[in-house]
Amino acid sequence: MFRTALRNVLAHKARLLMTVLAVMLGVAFVSGTLVFTNTISNAYQNSSAKGFDQVDVAVQSDYQESKGNTVGKAPELTQALLDRSARTPGAASAIGVVSGFTAIADKDGKLIGGGFQSQGGNYWGDKDPRYPLVEGAAPSGADQVAIDSETADRAGYEVGDKVRISIDGPVLSPTVTGIFTTDDGNVAAGGSLALFDTATAQKLFGKTGTYDEIDVKAAAGTSQTALKAALDKSLPSDVVETTTGKELADNQAELISSQMSGLKQGLLVFAGIALFVGTFIIANTFTMLVAQRTKELALLRAVGASRRQVTRSVLIEAFVVGTVAGVTGLVAGVGIGAGLRSLMGTLGATVPDGPLIISGSTVATALAVGVLITMLAAWLPGRRAAKIPPVAAMSSVHAQATTKSLVLRNTLGALFAGAGVAVVLAATTMDGSDGQAPMGLGAVLLIIGVFILTPLLSRPLIAAAAPVLRIFGTAGKLARQNSVRNPRRTAATASALMIGLTLITGMTVMAGSLQKSIDKMASSAIRADYIVSMANGNELSTDVDRKLNATDGVTVTSPLRNAPSRIDGETEYLTGVNGAAIAELTKLKVDSGRFEVGGGQVVVDSDTAKSRGWTAGSTFTAHYEDGKAQKLTVSAVYEGNELISGIMVDNKGLTPHLTDPADMQVLVKTADGASDATKDRLEKALGTNPAIKVQSKQDLSDDIAQMFTLMLNMLYGLLAMAVIVAVLGVINTLAMSVFERSQEIGMLRAIGLDRKGVKRMVRLESLVISLFGGVLGIGLGVFFGWAAGELLGTKMATYELVLPWTRMGVFLLGAALVGVLAALWPARRAARLNMLSAIKAE
Repeated sequence: MFRTALRNVLAHKARLLMTVLAVMLGVAFVSGTLVFTNTISNAYQNSSAKGFDQVDVAVQSDYQESKGNTVGKAPELTQALLDRSARTPGAASAIGVVSGFTAIADKDGKLIGGGFQSQGGNYWGDKDPRYPLVEGAAPSGADQVAIDSETADRAGYEVGDKVRISIDGPVLSPTVTGIFTTDDGNVAAGGSLALFDTATAQKLFGKTGTYDEIDVKAAAGTSQTALKAALDKSLPSDVVETTTGKELADNQAELISSQMSGLKQGLLVFAGIALFVGTFIIANTFTMLVAQRTKELALLRAVGASRRQVTRSVLIEAFVVGTVAGVTGLVAGVGIGAGLRSLMGTLGATVPDGPLIISGSTVATALAVGVLITMLAAWLPGRRAAKIPPVAAMSSVHAQATTKSLVLRNTLGALFAGAGVAVVLAATTMDGSDGQAPMGLGAVLLIIGVFILTPLLSRPLIAAAAPVLRIFGTAGKLARQNSVRNPRRTAATASALMIGLTLITGMTVMAGSLQKSIDKMASSAIRADYIVSMANGNELSTDVDRKLNATDGVTVTSPLRNAPSRIDGETEYLTGVNGAAIAELTKLKVDSGRFEVGGGQVVVDSDTAKSRGWTAGSTFTAHYEDGKAQKLTVSAVYEGNELISGIMVDNKGLTPHLTDPADMQVLVKTADGASDATKDRLEKALGTNPAIKVQSKQDLSDDIAQMFTLMLNMLYGLLAMAVIVAVLGVINTLAMSVFERSQEIGMLRAIGLDRKGVKRMVRLESLVISLFGGVLGIGLGVFFGWAAGELLGTKMATYELVLPWTRMGVFLLGAALVGVLAALWPARRAARLNMLSAIKAE
């Protein structure tokens, strides 16, 4: 039986090629994902580990949140602590580290790096071991800076050039005195690093005389653990905590690994989708192969082969096919992993150097996935073939699906689909986070139910195309009849395309609806013409608000100032605003009370009010970071949103309690409204600062739209794998169908159907099957998009369903194009059949 199975594989190698390709693509996606994420993760971990080479023990502030009604504050790392660390037995040297956000502009004035990766710090002395100089000298004085070599290369800066730099507001123009190399992970990720001398860095980052961290280097013969123990004895335990360099590197590696796991899981989901789609194709292929060999299998049964042996022979074929697909998929996956890494560089994302990682687990996973998926898909056709009585098979009496089996299948499908719809609808009534798991379960049940019911659905939906197919005469009529002749095969072929289009349509519906909702939110919640913020989301200097107020054409501004407080023993962040102007700059819906901020009157969003049991007129006491307290009264409860929420208090009463006030955003109203000229005037007033964004409401919406578009394009690219597999499925089904119907096609040719008619018949059959899958996929996608939107609506009051009719039309045309392209080779093959040989074929 083993030799028989191998001969069958070799005898049908052309027919099995599509199956191998389908499995190979899925395996390639899985192995490529593992190779890519392992390679990137390893490169970042190695780079990160190098960054800790000069750190044997790190001394950091031991921040513990104060209890009661006092706002906790981290203790400062002073010069005295640095000196004591350096004098600790076993310490060779100690370096004080200062760091913070630092934006560097290129020669066109645009921000270098990704905002969050734009960092600054201090260069220690004349020769800092952390940052080896490759050119120039160490910075000295407020007008000098050193920059990393990656940034210098990208922007074209050289020693002696002036460079525009911003910390939190004012724009500086120091001279580049040195260029250094670094293993900093932010720089490796495409960011930038600017270094000042220590005194200048402390002044710029608001840490005069203090440090963010103290890095201690061990003396020769002293281990990291021994040095840590010595520092723990030497330094006050209630002020600092110590961590060895190895622990820091391990923590960083764990963090990188966890960050990469999200990307890995996301990519593997799409690989799983491609494999799931491929499973239908494999099952379809083996079903047709087994059906074509019914007499052969019956003969094996007649000469003594048992049912198990017949099933085993089919599984052996599947094992061989799966192994070949797994090996080729692994090789292709290594290429995909290397290609994705190169693509990141092409797109501007910098990745640290490192080898391509092909782990043993990746190899094992690729082979296991290829073999198991193929054998699982082939088991049912093999088992079904073994059940056919030898006499019936020898007589070519093919076992048709009985009425009982069809009733059972349709009943099971209806139960799954009904349960899926019920669970999804129930999930739409739940709170956003509570409804996610039930909605996912309902979606899976509904897709399974529709898949089971697809043979039943195929007849009425394909029959609806009959009027159009009549236009094509006999070829159109034959195409319709061929499409419904074997509903299970048609269903399996269409389902592959259905799943891909369900996901694509659902995501498109959600993205379009979210974009519309955010546009609506911006226009309904904000009256201000502009929102000013930092490029990296950090805090703005209070100078920004003062400069904007002094700009011609600005009528009113309000900074949004975050400040910690303690309310009823719990930390609560307050939002300081210009109490006299906030009502003019926003248009928030008031649920109760009168919108008034100032003199102890505050407004609270409905979620916060509900969680604390407050209503208009309620009073509470807020304890500030300086230890003082203030009694506040809720004047109104308003509906918050993603742009504006929280407890709003007047800055006049809040700011005196803050040690270092800073703003998250500034709302600006101008006399002339939003225009290019007004925006240009505001940017110039802020010194054309690369770190500061001046955005109108439209700019804000466009930014979010760009993010959604990028996300959708990435998802389309990933889901294209599933669609490619679905195309292979259509080609496979048609090719096998043409082979099965050789005698029938020969007879049609003999009675007058020309080659063009045969080609048209096969193409129309493919078109009908593809459109059937497309209609089902788009319908399910719209339903899931609506349901997910209902869930989001519980968290986003402005959510509104938007159906992208144009894109859905494009998707349907895409399904039709899939059908046309998939039919090219099978149609040509059918038309070239010799009619006399075909008539004699069995």
